[in-house]
Amino acid sequence: MKKSFFLRFALSVILLMHSVDSIVSGDVNKFGIHFLNTIGFSPWGLYIAWMVKLTHLLSVPFLVLNKYIKAVAIYNILIFISGIYYVHAQNGWFVVGGGTNGIEFNFLLIFCFLNLMFPKISFRKKEAGRS
Repeated sequence: MKKSFFLRFALSVILLMHSVDSIVSGDVNKFGIHFLNTIGFSPWGLYIAWMVKLTHLLSVPFLVLNKYIKAVAIYNILIFISGIYYVHAQNGWFVVGGGTNGIEFNFLLIFCFLNLMFPKISFRKKEAGRS
């Protein structure tokens, strides 16, 4: 896991910026009230939105310090999968370019976290005599 510093740092920056910006701008409240509540999460939409943002925010120090990585990864992967299902899938694949607000960014983040959880998985065949 020590070799994953750059990946952990990049994920920390992404989660920090995404959560802080949403909190400061008030978008987290709008997302909870005007989106989540309207798609069936009422009256819990606002609380769910805040739980997502606080999970991202609290993940940052754990990623930087390389602590509780599997738990951090699992929580964030569940959030990203939910984001794909409820928000992004209807917009297709592309975040920009061939479309907008698609799933590609969440897809990449999921696999970055999977790489942190399972750094030794490889699709190469082991050579005889090597472990």
